Amino acid sequence: MRRITPRRLAPACLAVATVFAMAGAFAQTAQPAPAAPGGKIKVGFMLPYTGTYAALGTAIENGFRMYVQQQGGKLGGREIEYFKVDDESDPAKAPENATKLVKRDQVDVVVGTVHSGVQMGIVKVAKENNTLLIIPNAGVDEATGPLCGPNIFRTSFSNWQPGYAMGQVLAERGLKKVVTLTWKYAAGEQSVKGFKEAFEAKGGKVVKELSLPFPNVEFQALITEVASLKPDAVFVFFAGGGAVKFVKDWAAAGLKDKIPLYGSGFLTDGTLEAQGNAAQGLETTLHYADGLSNARDKNFRLDYAKTFKLQPDVYAVQGYDAAQLLAAGATAVKGDMTRKADLYKAMGSAKIDSPRGAFTLSKAHNPVQDFYLRKVDGRENKVSSVAVKALADPARGCRL
Repeated sequence: MRRITPRRLAPACLAVATVFAMAGAFAQTAQPAPAAPGGKIKVGFMLPYTGTYAALGTAIENGFRMYVQQQGGKLGGREIEYFKVDDESDPAKAPENATKLVKRDQVDVVVGTVHSGVQMGIVKVAKENNTLLIIPNAGVDEATGPLCGPNIFRTSFSNWQPGYAMGQVLAERGLKKVVTLTWKYAAGEQSVKGFKEAFEAKGGKVVKELSLPFPNVEFQALITEVASLKPDAVFVFFAGGGAVKFVKDWAAAGLKDKIPLYGSGFLTDGTLEAQGNAAQGLETTLHYADGLSNARDKNFRLDYAKTFKLQPDVYAVQGYDAAQLLAAGATAVKGDMTRKADLYKAMGSAKIDSPRGAFTLSKAHNPVQDFYLRKVDGRENKVSSVAVKALADPARGCRL
């Protein structure tokens, strides 16, 4: 992730139990009043607007608003009214903040968020109130797994997916022995789980799973242990400042040209400038990449740059697609957001013409999408190939 230090990420994995306990306290029995057929569709952004994740929240909102603007400011024939709550990347405040949008502002849809710990609280409130929720980033597997629901949709990824894609790539290259290394927290563990599942299904073996407490960045002892194991390759999940330090430490230890290093896309997303030469040639897997050849992406990047004077990233893409998904449902019900069953059905069966490439949704409402093998070249994660086409998260525990 962009401009994230590992110490600031610490709340991402904490307080999930607290979030669920508090969600019940804030839930009320009265249902919100959806948009009348002739009124505006109320969209509630629950995103980080301050702190470490602020740039990500802004990119998501930018992408969403740009798509709506491209439709003349309307979806399903209805104008859009926006409401915003800064989630502060604080899981403990998630139930209260989500309830503000659902009860006070009576939004028809909540769009959020980035932080997986906060996401758990939003999911809980959305389920209790049957409020439409579109997740534009957080990859926590549970949202489209055990906590899935007819009103819960995602336009990003599950943590399992990028790891699984890389596991398949390395297995197909004939590698046999791999060591994994990550922080001991949900995103890392779920990514490693996906990698291991794919790699070992094709005859590979994860010979050791190494981890260190989150957000510790003292990697040297583990790097030394990896070197002593002499694996064919290493798969890691790190992000932000931790990813920068790990890649630099790996190169400084003299392993860059001795043991191939691979990772989930967040190892090199938003970190390349800080990683410098240490990152050159690294390969990762993600559902978006630099240099895609589809016309949709070229137009999206041009429009975004003109509108916001910024280059878009994966977060802007996910926000853009959240609006596309909402549009599919709103069009099907002609803007009547009270027709929830029809709304959810239309969204679940939609095909989204995304800048990342077209995707559909699984039964659990997670994107079934291509994952790209990317290679660092200069300051870009350039697409090398499609690592896995139409990869669907297994949605274990989902009862839809």
